[in-house]
Amino acid sequence: MGPLAAARSRRDACDMGTICARSRRCDAVFAENAARLRVMANLGTRIYTRFKGRLVGKDADGRCYYEARTANRTGGGLKRHERWVIYHKGEDASAVPPEWWGWLHHVDDAPLPESARKAWQAPYQPNQTGTPDAYRPPGSDYRGGQRASTTSDYDAWFPEG
Repeated sequence: MGPLAAARSRRDACDMGTICARSRRCDAVFAENAARLRVMANLGTRIYTRFKGRLVGKDADGRCYYEARTANRTGGGLKRHERWVIYHKGEDASAVPPEWWGWLHHVDDAPLPESARKAWQAPYQPNQTGTPDAYRPPGSDYRGGQRASTTSDYDAWFPEG
């Protein structure tokens, strides 16, 4: 390897290091700005809620459901009240129980009472995908990767010939 090739190699390595360092700085700045943006968005939502919203109710987990005081949204030619939820801890749309989901999406005019739940109905759980509580069937890699052996009454088909 000649001196010119060695210089190019050092330059390329330096550029990659610079690019990686810039990328890490950009990631840090993005994370910081995303946190600020979330705080500002929540602040804006709270101010809007204070002046324009009317508390309709709370669910068992502390999420507050609001409706606009005036009908200002048009949907299908009808004026409707805007509806929204403020989450108690962590924004997760799958955590909204069915009693409130229908009301939020204008399926029901009033939220269903939780007392209307039948004795055989299980309590609602939000989506657990990606959490340690997610369902992992037998044989899953998260459960050791060993599935139960098949019974001996299965005969595989092989083509004749």
